[in-house]
Amino acid sequence: MTKIVTFPSPGGGASPAKARPPALATFRKVDKIFKNQVMALSGLDLEIRTGEFLSLLGPSGCGKSTVLRLLTGLAEPSRGEIVWSCERPQFGFVFQEPTLMPWSDVFTNVWLPLRLAGVSKEKARPQIEEALTQVGLSAFAKAYPRQLSGGMKMRVSIARALVTRPQVLLMDEPFAALDEITRLKLNDDLAELQSSLNATVVFVTHSVFESVYLADRIVVMAARPGRAFAEISVEAPPIRSEGFRMTAAYAETCRRTSAALHESMGETPASELSQ
Repeated sequence: MTKIVTFPSPGGGASPAKARPPALATFRKVDKIFKNQVMALSGLDLEIRTGEFLSLLGPSGCGKSTVLRLLTGLAEPSRGEIVWSCERPQFGFVFQEPTLMPWSDVFTNVWLPLRLAGVSKEKARPQIEEALTQVGLSAFAKAYPRQLSGGMKMRVSIARALVTRPQVLLMDEPFAALDEITRLKLNDDLAELQSSLNATVVFVTHSVFESVYLADRIVVMAARPGRAFAEISVEAPPIRSEGFRMTAAYAETCRRTSAALHESMGETPASELSQ
């Protein structure tokens, strides 16, 4: 069984005890072996808690995206089980690429999941308008993808995931292909949006800084076969802002998270090499 290490909160003192949210889904010793005999996950123990922002952090090939596919039912465990506290919920999915239909305007792109569910455009209009408002694109409903920046296209993709009002939002490295300035802005927007969403978020990333800024809890995954290596709770204000990035708590949590990531890959953290 993989040992999960929980780091204490930064700052030296004990932080106030928080009520632990109930488990929504629990992975119990889950293995995933693909048809080509590649073992993506081995003995994964992982709890996803209701209403939290959970970040899965790890190197390429550690099974982060496989976890998302198992959650949605697009793949099944080879061994082990995933236990839900309720029926499998409604999911929204945001991919690394926006995957917008270039021949359709923003409004129609956001309508897509509801259209596939048999909902007419007029009946879906209130939900589409709400989703566009949530991502700050109400004024661009009639624009086409070619008229949008990379960050705006990603906002459309997020709106499309939100339009069904999902209980669980799965995000697979959605900002990885964006420039740093755009990425930081979308991190800010997502942090603000999360505070108003009644949803659980599972966010896959390679970025230590992004995971610490956004998440309530980070699970660092070891390289293939993927497994949970460390669990880090992030002590932060309920609503994140640019100021949080400037705090000692943020810097210390980034340091601890980076150390855990290096250790998960069998590397010595840079902070130890300099000593």
